[in-house]
Amino acid sequence: MWSFFSRDPSKDFNYEIGELVPGLQEKSVWTLHKGKKKGTTEEVSVFMYDIKSGSETQLDVAKAAVKRLKTLRHPSVLMFLDSLESDKLLYLASEYVEPLAYHLESLTMEGPQKELYIAWGIFQITRALSFLNNDGNLRHNNVNIWSIFVNTAGEWKLGGVEYVSSAQENSSIIIKIIPSLEIYDPPEKNDPVKQRQMTKCSTDMWGLGCLIWEVFNGPLHQQSSLKNLDRIPKQLCPLYCELVGANPTSRPNPADIITRCRKLGGYFKNDLVDTLLFLEEIQIKDKNEKNRFFSNLTPHLDNFPDNVCKHKILPQLITAFEYGDAGSAVLAPMFKLGRLLHEADYQKKIVPCVVKLFASNDRATRSRLLMQLEHFISHLQSGTVNDQIFPQIAHGFMDTNPTIREQTVKSVIHLAPKLNYNNLNVEVLRHFARLQAKDDQGGIRTNTTVCLGKIAQHLHPQIRQKVLISAFIRAMRDSFPPARNAGILALAATQQYYLLSEVSTRILPALCQLTMDPEKNVRDSAFRTIKGFLGKLEKVSEDPSLRESMEADVNTATPSLSNAAATWAGWAVTAVTAKFYRSQSDTVKSINPITSRMLSKPASLEQPSSSSLSTTTSSVTSMTSLEHEDGSRGNDSVSDYDYDNWGDDNWGDMETGGQIGSSSGSGGGGATSDPISPPSGSAPGRTTDGWDNEEWGSLEEEPEGEAELTSPSEPWSPGDYTTTTDETRNQNQPISSYNWTEGQSINNRKSQNAWDDTEFEPLDDTQTTNSKFEEAKKKREERKLMRQKEMEARRASKTSGNAGPMKLGSKKM
Repeated sequence: MWSFFSRDPSKDFNYEIGELVPGLQEKSVWTLHKGKKKGTTEEVSVFMYDIKSGSETQLDVAKAAVKRLKTLRHPSVLMFLDSLESDKLLYLASEYVEPLAYHLESLTMEGPQKELYIAWGIFQITRALSFLNNDGNLRHNNVNIWSIFVNTAGEWKLGGVEYVSSAQENSSIIIKIIPSLEIYDPPEKNDPVKQRQMTKCSTDMWGLGCLIWEVFNGPLHQQSSLKNLDRIPKQLCPLYCELVGANPTSRPNPADIITRCRKLGGYFKNDLVDTLLFLEEIQIKDKNEKNRFFSNLTPHLDNFPDNVCKHKILPQLITAFEYGDAGSAVLAPMFKLGRLLHEADYQKKIVPCVVKLFASNDRATRSRLLMQLEHFISHLQSGTVNDQIFPQIAHGFMDTNPTIREQTVKSVIHLAPKLNYNNLNVEVLRHFARLQAKDDQGGIRTNTTVCLGKIAQHLHPQIRQKVLISAFIRAMRDSFPPARNAGILALAATQQYYLLSEVSTRILPALCQLTMDPEKNVRDSAFRTIKGFLGKLEKVSEDPSLRESMEADVNTATPSLSNAAATWAGWAVTAVTAKFYRSQSDTVKSINPITSRMLSKPASLEQPSSSSLSTTTSSVTSMTSLEHEDGSRGNDSVSDYDYDNWGDDNWGDMETGGQIGSSSGSGGGGATSDPISPPSGSAPGRTTDGWDNEEWGSLEEEPEGEAELTSPSEPWSPGDYTTTTDETRNQNQPISSYNWTEGQSINNRKSQNAWDDTEFEPLDDTQTTNSKFEEAKKKREERKLMRQKEMEARRASKTSGNAGPMKLGSKKM
């Protein structure tokens, strides 16, 4: 009666039993089931023994296994979680595993990856046997493919501990109650003489030999098959023959096997085993060893199994970053392996590390983060990017190190789709305006223009309409030839964003000025772009109804570049969307083609008057008109670069046979001996290809003027910003504090405060500007003539003949 009211003890078991896992039938007293911990999603394995259908002997064996496994703790031994005995069943819960035989059947890896993985697995079992035989003074007595299990991390675990005995007990062979397991008994089982020669590890070493054979051939059906060595790796054959030798004393100790096979050329000496052993011992490694290890790890990851990388290596990398001194070297392998995670796991494990890293003051860490940004930006939420990451990245725009500034500019390409209105349309453009106008590195000015062309589709339509033309025309007047070429190509690639009226009054006049550029590829790009814009205007002239369709994208919030690529400017779209400028050397000064061409500045514009900064509450800041470049950017080198490969694979239908090749005419020739020769001389030649299709370039050499800049490896802090007078004072002001007015010179860096904060004023029409310049020139000439006439009159009056001899005391003029 009391049994009717008694509580079922299985309800107190903390694990839910799931479906049956095949692989142990007739090979164990247990049946293996999938399971979950109650109240969580943690997966476990549950071994079950049916007491009602089993014998008393089998129950004793099962209970002995529970007791033994509970006391064994080793990384290569199956991990015990919990157990429960009821009237009907005996439960044993362990970490989630599957039988090795079943695992090998479903294994998809091949080639070197599989070889490394199997070597790592055999090493783990050998290490577990060494722990039992040598440290625990125990014999396993049941080593075979059915007693080995594999967890989610791909680690091989030694189980099947039903027959474990003390090595000091009698030397007889343990009798197994499962008949199918007798095939794994060593040959000395029936030879009493050889049984007296048994060592504490001879029985388990025979089992290890059987396991090695089964790993490469499948389950063993008869002992005579052990003589077949066809599939055993040659590197492992000598050891295998020792393990399955008839003489028990000739079988090696597992500790000796590990020592021998870990030597150079041994079976256990490979990249995977080396990596995992290093990670297990990382706490006792010094900083230099860790940095060297992490720096060399990334290339090897492709040969490692995904489950090992995801569940074994990656957690170790995250732990090393959070609690160790691994430094920035751990970032590359960590981000590479992070791609194997599900989105939820990535948000939980990797994103917190990323946020923490961006707050680092170490320049090397920041540099590596910016270079790896493309690998993890897709996993970051927009709120995280805007609130926690972008404010840290923005410091890089003002860093004193050119490499950090350049990488920060390039990072905007990946950040732009996730940035909010203020960060993208105000903050980013404010920094771009300053870099394009004032940065002394030609490569950075060039890449700023390229980046602006790439993110044009993400800008707000009103901001885009007011900013793009002004910024690109400014680039076209840069003293650095690649910057001018970038401005032309960016105009062409974003041609769908411009009103036709702006094309005729602002863009074409500016492009025409570059048709006489000293560099041939700049001239070629200018001619191609002019032809394209003229073609649009001509079509609209013939059919005015086309104007609406051609200006359809001007006010579109998110236009597609794919539509633009199908137009006449497809060649430029390919260039802007695929290529960044690679800076190689800025030590040779570039020529200034602006000095003697296009516009002659009136004297009144050489020293612009300082204007007060307009401060309003408008969030739309002005970034419109241009500044003329002058000789103050004398650090840019032309001879080191070749910039005529922008999109040369597809020049559209503007010019069928045209392909930009080597420069000729005025644009060719070698580098001049005088780095500051006037533009009327021969332009420096180009010796290397500075444009790269596959990766972003970086500033590989700093000019002499940058010799005092802090190296990327030095600690970074906001106090390292450039401390030039007005630039520092204005670095926290809105974009309106930078004047892009057409009449202002970049040489006059102290008067960058004439921005109108309420709107982006467009550039004056070229005709109006020229007429103003001509009028100012006329006034100067008139004043000059008047001064000359006055001087001639004075001179004539002093030298006239009626002047008598000088009187005493008179002063000679």
